[in-house]
Amino acid sequence: MGELAPKNPLLLIAAGGTGGHMFPAQALAEQMLSRGWRVKLSTDARGARYTGGFPKEVEVEVVSSATFARGGHMAKLATPFRILGGVGVALTQMLRDRPSVVVGFGGYPSIPALAAAWVLRLPRMIHEQNGVLGRVNQLFARHVDLVACGTWPTELPAGLTGHHTGNPVRGAVLERAGAPYIPPGDYPMSLVVFGGSQGSKIISDVVPGAIAALPENLRRNLRVSHQARDVDRAQVLANYAAAGIPAEIAPFFTDMPRRMAEAQLVICRSGASSVADLSIIGRPSVLIPLASAIRDEQTANARGLVKAGAAILVPEKKLDSRTLSAQIATVLSQPDAAVKMAHAALAAGLPDATLRLAAFVEALARPSNTKSPS
Repeated sequence: MGELAPKNPLLLIAAGGTGGHMFPAQALAEQMLSRGWRVKLSTDARGARYTGGFPKEVEVEVVSSATFARGGHMAKLATPFRILGGVGVALTQMLRDRPSVVVGFGGYPSIPALAAAWVLRLPRMIHEQNGVLGRVNQLFARHVDLVACGTWPTELPAGLTGHHTGNPVRGAVLERAGAPYIPPGDYPMSLVVFGGSQGSKIISDVVPGAIAALPENLRRNLRVSHQARDVDRAQVLANYAAAGIPAEIAPFFTDMPRRMAEAQLVICRSGASSVADLSIIGRPSVLIPLASAIRDEQTANARGLVKAGAAILVPEKKLDSRTLSAQIATVLSQPDAAVKMAHAALAAGLPDATLRLAAFVEALARPSNTKSPS
């Protein structure tokens, strides 16, 4: 009786249920599958709802997790027990099908898999997308073999060394990498507007008025793609219609990379994935960091593009229609400057971020558990 053929190496990705964590996780999954690896995703029930973009070959393992930041008193009391239950499930799954490497992308749903990997002493690493470590990554930073950083520099605890990889972007974004930029002019122009799931309301309230306040010679040429929450959608559409501005409003655009590539200007939050997408495609932007971010990581994320001259930063506390309208007009009325912003964004990008991260995964999988790729 012949021996069973060894299975291909397994990568276990642990990630939370927001685009900021899931998009780079998806990019790494796509890359490792192309290298012949098997890939599993460990997340919780909430995160599982955001897995539609992952390749079908990725097996999704749902484990329980929780955060102390949400829910009432009883929910907080139950949090450690839910996490321990998730760790137990993750341990069982890892013993049944042992991963070669475990990579955490942040978010509380990544806790069980990272904790189980630590218990089993499996090769493990974390990837931090933002310029400041998130809570979960901060918890595990001293208990992993390697800390990969998407935004550089990343603020790290004293004594820790980070490795700059950049933020991996999905294949749909890479397909638009360096797409030719059409500068603003006296012809139809596209604006893309989005705020993210946590901070879109103020953007939905302010942006339509800012665009309506533009000089008529700019306003008449505009069409807008605005990603807004369902609850805000009718009002946002009415505000654009009142100003006579053609606008498409949706809670989520599945073809956002295409829309971004066709835009003359992007107005958005400075989440790590958004900043990475802007730098890979190469588009001028007005960035509005989320004021409620506890560690002000979105300001840190924006710093690189702003310093490069690729973006204009508008703090949320200074955000009003008049101020924003002036910034939009600055970009759309100066085509040469807009082209320079687009080129500066492109120069700041790291299109090989996924390859860099994949190289670390493969280095950790080697028997020597080397911490740097050759």
